Amino acid sequence: MADLRWGDVAYMLDPSDGATLPDVVVDGTTAADWQAVLDLVVERGWAYEYRAGDVALPLPAAEAVLARPDDAECPNLLVWPTADLCAIFRFYAAETIDFDVSLWDLQGQERLEAFCGFLAAVGRRLGKAVVMYAEGGYDAFPMIGFDAAADGVVVMREEPPAL
Repeated sequence: MADLRWGDVAYMLDPSDGATLPDVVVDGTTAADWQAVLDLVVERGWAYEYRAGDVALPLPAAEAVLARPDDAECPNLLVWPTADLCAIFRFYAAETIDFDVSLWDLQGQERLEAFCGFLAAVGRRLGKAVVMYAEGGYDAFPMIGFDAAADGVVVMREEPPAL
C-alpha cells in the first residue's frame, strides 16, 4: 500500500509554478548520521556520483567531507534510487542532512511511491523525520515527509494554500 496517493498531494508537487527544487531536510544530525546515509546508498546499490565542483571523485567518508576547509567548495552527492529520481545531497554541515529533488521527477503515483520509499529508507536508517519543504521555505512550509513515529510518509500541510 502506498504511503501517499497522488491525487491527495499533486497540488503540492506541481512544478508549473516555477519552484521546482523543494528542500528535503533531516535536522539534528551528526557526521555519523551522514555516514549512515552514505552506507545506505552503497548497501541499496543505488546509482550515485560524488562531485566536488565539476570533478567526479570516489565516495569519501562523511567525516572527511564535513571536515573540509571553510573556503573549500561544498561537494554534492547525486543519488538515483530509480532511473527517474535524483536526489542531490549537499554537505553543508554535520547538523543537517539536506538534499533537493526535482518536482519533475515526482509526477504521478509510481514516481511518488519511489520517492516515498526513498524518504522512508533514509528516515528509518536514521530514526529521524525527513521533511520536504517548499523551495526556499525551509522551516516555514513543510509539504510531506517521513514521520518516524508513524513509520511512514505523511502529508504535513493539509490544505492547498489560499490563492
